[in-house]
Amino acid sequence: MAKHGPRIVYRQCRIRSHKTPACKIPKGFIHVQAGFHDTIVTVTDVGGRVVSWASASTCGFMGAKRGTPFAAQSATRSAIHPVIG
Repeated sequence: MAKHGPRIVYRQCRIRSHKTPACKIPKGFIHVQAGFHDTIVTVTDVGGRVVSWASASTCGFMGAKRGTPFAAQSATRSAIHPVIG
């Protein structure tokens, strides 16, 4: 008889409510990588660990609208929102 392979156990993702913040940090850094086609915003703590991130693409902007200042503002707002609550 053939042996069964190792059992694969998948981690279950916890679904967070939109009302509760992911984590609050007293100090942190906001890194903005802006280009002609997309804007990526990353929020890190003082140690450099990524706490939250967002881009204009994940906010729903498509095509040439991803490079606009409004898309960058929307990406920044959605990256900071889980941190400040």
